[in-house]
Amino acid sequence: MNTAEKVKHELVSVVVLMLYFLTWLGFLLLLKYLLLADYEIEFSGISKAVVGALVLAKVVLVLEYVPLGKWVRSKAAWVDVVLRTGMYTAGVFVVMVLEKAFEGRQEHGGFMDAMNALFAQVDIYHLWLNLICVSAALLSYNIISVVRKSLGKGALLRILLSPTPAEPLQQ
Repeated sequence: MNTAEKVKHELVSVVVLMLYFLTWLGFLLLLKYLLLADYEIEFSGISKAVVGALVLAKVVLVLEYVPLGKWVRSKAAWVDVVLRTGMYTAGVFVVMVLEKAFEGRQEHGGFMDAMNALFAQVDIYHLWLNLICVSAALLSYNIISVVRKSLGKGALLRILLSPTPAEPLQQ
């Protein structure tokens, strides 16, 4: 594969994964919008969702190359899924906390004061809501990745686009 093909492959990977995460974040935005609409509070955040999905996609593509070691490879696939989801979620948590502290540094008189205020205020619930939704997206992504590795590229899509078998497979 030459350099142009590698760049094209990387761009396609980032865009596809970004659209996947943007779908999840879009559902999160919809939930927030509907909940806040009940209290007649205006809400928008589509630009943050697009940027967040792009950053999340790139981070996940980079972290996929982090080996978890021989021990994990010798275990059932769910162990890899759980460890990767935990690792990715921890990374997302750190980034979210740093982002919120960076945004609030002027209001609270500094970065550390903003971080302390984040954990002392109601905004922590907003952080947890975002983290739970992103964790679900990461979990489902990691499950799909294991299925793709086991069945081969495109197999899951072929299965989902095929008619459902009339009879269950015989064991």
